[in-house]
Amino acid sequence: MLAAGRGSNDPMAKAYGVSHKCALPVNGVPMLKRVVDALQGSQSTASISISIETAEVAHNALGKAFNITIVPSENSAPLSAIVAIRKNPAFPFLITTADHTLLTPEMIDYFCKRAEQDGADFSAGLARAEIILAAYPQSIRTFFKFGKDRVSGCNLFAVCTEKGLRILEKWKYLESARKKPWRLVAAFGPLSLFRFLLGTLSLDEVFRIVSKRLGLTAKPILLPFADAAIDVDKPSDLELAEAILKQRT
Repeated sequence: MLAAGRGSNDPMAKAYGVSHKCALPVNGVPMLKRVVDALQGSQSTASISISIETAEVAHNALGKAFNITIVPSENSAPLSAIVAIRKNPAFPFLITTADHTLLTPEMIDYFCKRAEQDGADFSAGLARAEIILAAYPQSIRTFFKFGKDRVSGCNLFAVCTEKGLRILEKWKYLESARKKPWRLVAAFGPLSLFRFLLGTLSLDEVFRIVSKRLGLTAKPILLPFADAAIDVDKPSDLELAEAILKQRT
């Protein structure tokens, strides 16, 4: 799990008076603990590693003793993931983030089962705009448009083989463009960019292009859960997450 933040300088940490974003309480429970509880409640996770600045931050957020590996974070999310995987390269790996506070065991198991069935080196979880906006029309999401598809990321990734790490290596250099789909597409060639700008590049074609360029198999996994696309990056996200969690109880 990727849990590194900007410490007390993080806008959300500052806004709510906590030492670290992952310690931010959501309906009274730190975000990090909510994600760990979801992972531990799933049938698909055998062990958990948390990439974070210091073990103390994780311990403070989780409270009691826990059987989790802490890996010091690096200067970027993809590099942190690569280092954590390299420390114990027992594939497959599920990658998620500490602000995925609405994550549930059902989402995890659905995603992991699909990743296993697809047999790809790397899989990314996505949700269609129609599903998200039907459930939460007030939610402001970043949607990537590929042909007829509009999708949002769900902070769920499966690295199933050594080859799958190649995408994380590429991600290191593209991280600053993650909210700008045209820049991501352009990194894989001018023809891909041209087709994207014309609106003719489909979601499946994007993953085929990535697969061919990096010499691996990458596939999207479309999730039927609107909640899977909602993380906590700003106060309105926190308000929405707390409202959703209250409805679940």
